[in-house]
Amino acid sequence: MTTSSLDSIRLRLAQLAAHLVVALVALVVIGGATRVMEAGLACPDWPLCYGTFLPGRQMNLQVFLEWFHRLDAFVVGVALLVQLAAVWWYRRTLPAWLLPLSGLLVLMVALQGGLGALTVLQLLPSAVVTAHLALALTLVMSVSGLTQILLSGTTTGPAPRWWPWLGGLSVIAVSAQSLLGGRMATSWAAQSCLEAGRACQWLHWHRSFATPVALTVGLFVVVALLAGGWARQQWPLLLTALCLVAAQVALGVSTLRMGLSQPALTVGHQLVACLLVAVLSALTCRRPPSPSAPRPVVLDSSTLETCHG
Repeated sequence: MTTSSLDSIRLRLAQLAAHLVVALVALVVIGGATRVMEAGLACPDWPLCYGTFLPGRQMNLQVFLEWFHRLDAFVVGVALLVQLAAVWWYRRTLPAWLLPLSGLLVLMVALQGGLGALTVLQLLPSAVVTAHLALALTLVMSVSGLTQILLSGTTTGPAPRWWPWLGGLSVIAVSAQSLLGGRMATSWAAQSCLEAGRACQWLHWHRSFATPVALTVGLFVVVALLAGGWARQQWPLLLTALCLVAAQVALGVSTLRMGLSQPALTVGHQLVACLLVAVLSALTCRRPPSPSAPRPVVLDSSTLETCHG
């Protein structure tokens, strides 16, 4: 297979992975909206909804959110199966690690479906819902990073030594903060604290860790911009991450000041968190292109005449 054909295959797989990132972010956000609107049990059965694929008479906003959440998860699963089939078909020309990774992603989304079923059948247990969110964020991280690796092509050079460390630390910090917020939300700890002064430790931890997490992302961005070279050239995504952090802080403060009375702010808070995980994962997995080989010197007749006098 020619190099151009291989690049074309990688590009198409990267495009599929990029669309999957969008679908996964939507999946997380719709799941958050489902919780905020108390629609987690709007479809009392699983995998169907009121015993049918498309409920008619029962359809309202809550039922639609839960139904569309499941539909998005189904689309993600089918797309990952298509990706696995394509990678298996071209397995002899693609990197050896891509086939097991594609299989792992399919297993992860199958496990995600199982957690979704437990969420409904066991009436929204907090631990299961938090695990559901954790696996969703892991899928976002994995597919976002995979997109960048596929886009980088077959010839890449090493990134600065600090790049994967600071990038990875930022991803872990934001993901942990998101899970802490998810645990707080699924146990209704924020409402209990604001209304009755109970279970305030979850809200306290979430607020306390917000500053270190923001500083971690800020450190990554500042070091990259000051380092110059290839790292500074990533400024569009770096500044995007910084803006997302600022937006996340503003949304968090506004949500608490309004006493969690605005569902749009809460859903926006989760959307920005998920986008931040995707952007930081993409940055962490980016690699610079390999330095081009030196061009050979072509000696023409005039050069030879000069050399020989």
